[in-house]
Amino acid sequence: MNAQPLYDLAPIVRIMLLGIVIALGPLAWVWVRNRHAAPAQRLRVLTLVTLFLTFDLVLFGAFTRLTDSGLGCPDWPGCYGSVSPVGASTAIAAAQDAMPTGPVTFSKAWIEMIHRYLATAVGVLILVLALVSWLERKRLSVSFVWPLVTLVWVCVQGAFGALTVTMKLFPAIVTLHLLGGLGLLALLRAQAVGYELATPGHRGPVALPARLRTALVAVSVLLWLQIALGGWVSTNYAVLACSEFPTCQGSWWPRMDFREGFALWRHLGLNSAGEAIAFPALTAIHYVHRLMAFVVLGALVWLGWRLWRVPGMGRTARALLLLALWQFASGLTNVVLDWPLLAAVGHTAGAAALVIVFTGALSGTRSAASRPAETTGARALKLFRSTP
Repeated sequence: MNAQPLYDLAPIVRIMLLGIVIALGPLAWVWVRNRHAAPAQRLRVLTLVTLFLTFDLVLFGAFTRLTDSGLGCPDWPGCYGSVSPVGASTAIAAAQDAMPTGPVTFSKAWIEMIHRYLATAVGVLILVLALVSWLERKRLSVSFVWPLVTLVWVCVQGAFGALTVTMKLFPAIVTLHLLGGLGLLALLRAQAVGYELATPGHRGPVALPARLRTALVAVSVLLWLQIALGGWVSTNYAVLACSEFPTCQGSWWPRMDFREGFALWRHLGLNSAGEAIAFPALTAIHYVHRLMAFVVLGALVWLGWRLWRVPGMGRTARALLLLALWQFASGLTNVVLDWPLLAAVGHTAGAAALVIVFTGALSGTRSAASRPAETTGARALKLFRSTP
């Protein structure tokens, strides 16, 4: 295993071809269902399909991490220089014989490679979105710039995926990879809303009181901070540092080492000095996320209640309240039931869904204190409108 180069580009062309084959399915579906639709409508549907598959990819990435399959193939982009674990069976068998519980086993290798195949297919779909947006730029009422930005983003995300493997699950890299996947969801959701608002006859963004829209932005910032803290908990395997609720280790304020716990540039399981990370550091990671969860939960409930009374925002309000309940339940389950796989993946799903809901709300609303609706609608879409 040690002799295997970290980067082996020999199978990259075949993996890309496999990604194209997987992407042909959703592309064909979008074309058949919308072949008579306007280009903007086809792009909107393709964007939503890509958003759905990216959401699935984020969840499968969480599944890969939670099953300790992130190093199922210790090189990138293939598996021991092969396009699949089938071609790498000899090397995988030798690694599994040496260490039967991993990090390399046949099941973990397949999980890791399936994640890479799906990521490649999503990249192909985003490439198609960018190309079609460019080709149709003169006929579209929205800008092609954001699909191009999304294409650059997914390329950077792929680079972080490679670093996740080659840097041996370096916590900061893995956390950034998670945040990058959620950022991809936000970009795709914003584009879908842009296409919807540009549809002829659409009534435009929903008007929110200025203070309420400011609160929407503030809670969104809190959410992203909490997601980053949650990613740090997961990538440092600190979920079980506190195994009871609401106290931790029988105390309301357990022994914690914040300096060591939040030293960002260090290897997995080690502190910045290269020694085994102390348990109080893991406790600090867990407990900060838990305390922040109470703040975010309260903010979500309050915001959902306020939005419920705004015409046109009832669906968003219900989604926020339901997702707040889901995140509380799945997070609590992770603690008291020793981090079951289903609850852990579900907790990631809730965070991803909240990102989608908040991005949709931010993209589809405006401040009521702004200019009249027609002009405001144009201003709200300025990031999506074509340049004259």
